[in-house]
Amino acid sequence: MRGQTAQAPVLTPTLAQALNQARALGLARIDAQLLLLHQLGRADAGRAWLLAHDSDALAPALHAQFLALCRRRAAGEPVAYLTGRKEFYGLPLAIDARVLDPRPDTETLVDWALEVLAPLPAPRVLDLGTGSGAIALALQRHCPGAWILAIDASADALAVARANAGRLGLPVQLAQGHWLSGAPAGFDAIVSNPPYLGAQDPHLAALAHEPRQALVSGADGLQDIRSIIGQAPGHLTAGGWLLLEHGHDQAAAVHALLSARGFARVQSRADLAGIARCSGGQWNHPSRTESEGR
Repeated sequence: MRGQTAQAPVLTPTLAQALNQARALGLARIDAQLLLLHQLGRADAGRAWLLAHDSDALAPALHAQFLALCRRRAAGEPVAYLTGRKEFYGLPLAIDARVLDPRPDTETLVDWALEVLAPLPAPRVLDLGTGSGAIALALQRHCPGAWILAIDASADALAVARANAGRLGLPVQLAQGHWLSGAPAGFDAIVSNPPYLGAQDPHLAALAHEPRQALVSGADGLQDIRSIIGQAPGHLTAGGWLLLEHGHDQAAAVHALLSARGFARVQSRADLAGIARCSGGQWNHPSRTESEGR
């Protein structure tokens, strides 16, 4: 009929074309793949599934939602916040903006902790600043005989950790507190991934979507690490270990703090890029509680 304009057909892209659009927006390929799997409701299918289905059509509504997620990612929002999940040390964790996005490099800290706990049949472990519970839950899964207490100052973070522990069926104990204030004694290991960025650190601009209180620690980034190192001996057994994640350029400073406090066997472990990102030491003196019990 005259006067009517034919509507242009709606173009339906393939999965491969949608991924190419994401790349054009500046996304890393793995980020785009994870977002697309999430949007398709196939988060557990694996990236190989996308390769096998790269010519499948993506429905217009899903395509629009996928591109919206890609734009948020391009603006710096972590993939874990967009999908609500992150795998850490083989555990599927629920993650949102109340907690830090767990990094693969933190698995180095878990590896080291499991190594020092391996000779002990029923170790007691304290995780400080647990956030999503990632470290504590990974340790509990791989060291089921351990009694693990995870502390965080944030009630919101503890809610995330508690939900993860419940869903995974792991009996980690959770408590609210500021580092070691009010914590019990007698731990065989204390582990922590504390805030370690300085207040003016240039990396903060790229981390604007994550909770600042979990990132920044004073002017030099070492304020919380100093506090933990200073208090830890009163909560460790003789022979217990303090293991800390820290910034890429802080190993020497953390070594000095540990040695000055009286820790022995002070050493570091490298992350996936070969950079010293975890440092720790062994406390070889009896704690006050042990001395009083003799």
